[in-house]
Amino acid sequence: MFITFEGLDYSGKSTQVKMLADALTHAHYHNLVLREPGGTEIGEKIRAILLDKKIAGMSNVTEFFLFSASRSQLVEEVIKPAIEGGLVVICDRFYDSSTAYQGWGKKIPLETIRVINHSASSGLVPDLTFFLDIPVNEVERRMRRSRSSKDRMESNGLAFYERVREGYLSMAKAESRFQVIDGMRSIEALQEEIWTKVSAILAKE
Repeated sequence: MFITFEGLDYSGKSTQVKMLADALTHAHYHNLVLREPGGTEIGEKIRAILLDKKIAGMSNVTEFFLFSASRSQLVEEVIKPAIEGGLVVICDRFYDSSTAYQGWGKKIPLETIRVINHSASSGLVPDLTFFLDIPVNEVERRMRRSRSSKDRMESNGLAFYERVREGYLSMAKAESRFQVIDGMRSIEALQEEIWTKVSAILAKE
């Protein structure tokens, strides 16, 4: 089973990824947690470039191809073998992030995004995708509360994030694998809802 988590920055994805992995382990399901970009030696080097605030002038298309290159390596080197080995694979972001951020957010034509996404993922589609939905102004509030400096990818305006959120919601309406989760609720409430949905699917397998 291949599960992905999507959302705006500071939506709480990483926390829920860890909690789901812990719940799976407790229920005796072998699982593997991954993140995008990264997860391989090549992918981590690409991640460092993408998040480096000192890098200026990167075009939107170059950025998209770097994400896609990291994804392709992760799919072939890690994700496919893990799924074939019977593991539940949980990935913090996958190609839906490219559709939302580089397509809707940075306005690369969606058909171009779709074609490259399909190629970079070797046609692999998540079985289940959780979109943790929070308002755009909540991103700024959580960012200030964390007192962390913005990386290169986080240094975008509110209008950009509004387009990204709109993109995610549009995908969620179009594809049944999406589960839209209200990210404004407590961590525990989110974890309970996510585990209820995942365990119900696993029980049928």
